[in-house]
Amino acid sequence: MLEAKALKKAFGSVKAVDGVSLRAARGETVGLLGPNGAGKTTTVSIVAGLLRPDSGEVLIEGRPLGGDTDPLKRQIGLVPQDVALYDELSAMQNLALFGALYGLGGARLKRATAEALDLAGLADRAKDKVAIFSGGMKRRLNIVAAMLHDPAIILLDEPTVGVDPQSRNAIFENLEIFKKRGKTLIYTTHYMEEAERVCDRLIIIDHGKVVADDTLRGLYRLVPATNLLNVELDRDIDGAALEDLRHLPEVKSAKMGGGVLKVGVPDLSAGAPRILAWLAEGGHSFHHISSERADLETVFLTLTGRKLRD
Repeated sequence: MLEAKALKKAFGSVKAVDGVSLRAARGETVGLLGPNGAGKTTTVSIVAGLLRPDSGEVLIEGRPLGGDTDPLKRQIGLVPQDVALYDELSAMQNLALFGALYGLGGARLKRATAEALDLAGLADRAKDKVAIFSGGMKRRLNIVAAMLHDPAIILLDEPTVGVDPQSRNAIFENLEIFKKRGKTLIYTTHYMEEAERVCDRLIIIDHGKVVADDTLRGLYRLVPATNLLNVELDRDIDGAALEDLRHLPEVKSAKMGGGVLKVGVPDLSAGAPRILAWLAEGGHSFHHISSERADLETVFLTLTGRKLRD
């Protein structure tokens, strides 16, 4: 449905986007994950046709996206990072304005506006001025405003910034509805938990470059130790025993501290039984076991050497 090829954009000496490529199928949610300043918003602006790339191209259903008047743009709905609403207008008036800009009118505009208000959970506040809305209400209205013309592609640039947990959940529910309708979603965020929740595939961007493009499971495979086994021992094991443990083929890392043995393993189902057997054979008694999975922060740190929010 959407393809971007080798996009580049520089502002003076700063390379904001440096060869970014991406593909998104119909009904797929692709996340652009990276720290602030990584190039996510610039990439979205190019895909939306708001910025002209220095090189590269954007294709929608195989056709290149052209200038400002290209009718292909009607396939795109954009939810910008900053809320784009008129505070002195009501929710209904805002939607009527944006619908008219999309070329809607008459019964079609009325129907689209009513559906959007219902989807945003704002039908009972339709005549209230946006100025008195909470941040979460404005975000929800901003999202459905981008859906009025029923676009095939929705670009969401950090749509939950400054939103309360209740509104965030409402936004996620809306995204599920869009996805079930076959919409292609491009979702930028620097919140790892959001990326894990809503995205089918993740593209990690750092310094304007794509450093990984895979499913969540595929990204975890890039980490040497995908799982961490925590074993609370009755007595610490010494350095020699710890070194012996590190030589087991199932073990990628092992360290002892505060009475807890932490062992990194790629495959928990294969590694855990062997490690527990090794402890029993060595007479190392333990009283509690837990495990944890590597998170996207670990993946990002492995790929880039710096934390996601640096």
